[in-house]
Amino acid sequence: MESLQLSSIIRCPVCASENELVMPTDACQFLYACPHCQTVSRPLQGDCCVFCSYGSVACPPMQLERAAGGEVHQ
Repeated sequence: MESLQLSSIIRCPVCASENELVMPTDACQFLYACPHCQTVSRPLQGDCCVFCSYGSVACPPMQLERAAGGEVHQ
C-alpha cells in the first residue's frame, strides 16, 4: 500500500487561488475559507469533504478506502 499523502493543494472555486494545506487524518473537513477572497466553500454533492471536491489529493479517509478497494464516492 502506498503511503498516505497528507497535504493537498486546494483551489478556491470562486477566485481560483490555491493554498497548500495539511489534511486531518481522522475526519473530513466540511468547510474551506479562502484566505484570498474569504469565500466559505462546502463539498460538492456526493463528496465527503472540501479536499475531495477542490483539492489536488483526496482526503486520507478516502485514500485509505480506495487503497482497500472500497467503493469510491466521487
